[in-house]
Amino acid sequence: MSQMPASDRFQKVRIERMNLTPVFVPFQELVKKAMQAGAGKVGMMLPVEDEWLGGDFVICKLVADDGNVGLGEVFLWLPETGVSPAQVIEVIQAALARYVLGENPFNFQRILDRMDNNVARNEVAKGLLDLALYDLMGKISGAPVCDLIGGAKVKEISLCALVPLMNLDSMVSLAKGFCAGGFRTIRIKLGRSIEDDVRIMRSVREAVGKEVRIRVDYNQAYSPEPAVTAIRAIEKFGIEFAEQPVKAEDYPGMAYVQKNVDTPLMAHEGCFSLRDIITLVELKAIRVVGINSERPGGMTRAIQALDFARERGLSAVLHNQPLGIASAMQIHLAAAKYDALGYATELFGQVMLEDDLITRPIDYGNGRAKLPPGPGWGVDLDEGALEKYATGATLILKA
Repeated sequence: MSQMPASDRFQKVRIERMNLTPVFVPFQELVKKAMQAGAGKVGMMLPVEDEWLGGDFVICKLVADDGNVGLGEVFLWLPETGVSPAQVIEVIQAALARYVLGENPFNFQRILDRMDNNVARNEVAKGLLDLALYDLMGKISGAPVCDLIGGAKVKEISLCALVPLMNLDSMVSLAKGFCAGGFRTIRIKLGRSIEDDVRIMRSVREAVGKEVRIRVDYNQAYSPEPAVTAIRAIEKFGIEFAEQPVKAEDYPGMAYVQKNVDTPLMAHEGCFSLRDIITLVELKAIRVVGINSERPGGMTRAIQALDFARERGLSAVLHNQPLGIASAMQIHLAAAKYDALGYATELFGQVMLEDDLITRPIDYGNGRAKLPPGPGWGVDLDEGALEKYATGATLILKA
């Protein structure tokens, strides 16, 4: 994606300040209880030792010299992203901020190129800045971000609900509850054993009926050969795709599994960059491309990933448990690139987290989310909530 067209007036705007704030937002109490009662204290088959009690995030504000403010947000969890809020802020302060401060936000591609040329990897930190650039472009031009990337094809999107790995009765009850609330797609966590997977899938399918779409997530539970057996065992229940059945780094193992099952695979824990996506596709290890605000990093990379997937005849899915800013980002992306997606978007932060850090909640209902109105993301940061949930002082960097 090249530079965004901008009028002469817009091209004169410069970014004069950057604010970076680490925050921790706890899960809602019911979610905490479900996680703690589920597999591995986190409701999934990841052998982590600490309880998962909430989400770590970094909030970015880019302030332009015309007074407009662009917002970005990234979600961080060490067992998956491998970096903490402090590390994201540190690399921005030490290396990445210089390519943003003093620049015009409409030169986002030049900014990204300079960051890539001078700092390897760090997709999450780069993505945080990229997101704030898009919101700032929207605020400056008075246009919603979806209009900047092709225009909204729809005004609301279908959502997918998440069922953690718990006891069977709780999982069935939760799945039925989501469907009663309007969700037509659910993601089921699996991986305790092949027999248990079959028992869960049979019970859930019987409870929700044939019309509800089901995707499953193994969270790296199996080695390749058992993964093939596990997926084949539940294919009769109608699975739209299976997420990360083997270890994150086992790309050949993913390719082996995909070759030997009919169900499309998606990588998550093992997929962070655009290069990771390309490699997995070239290895024929996945048939669904997973994207969120951190992976492969910001709006620019997300669009590139969607374009690549469409060129290869593959579908894509947006999925995460973000706060309000990144939720709005994914809704804008889904609305503008609706024809490039093959699956319902999974946004679950509004269910899991006790606050969204925005002043006006996004309109969720009946298993759908409406496109937030207004310029940029269409949301504003709740400064009081930011102060409440901040885990450290806001770092202010100036041009």
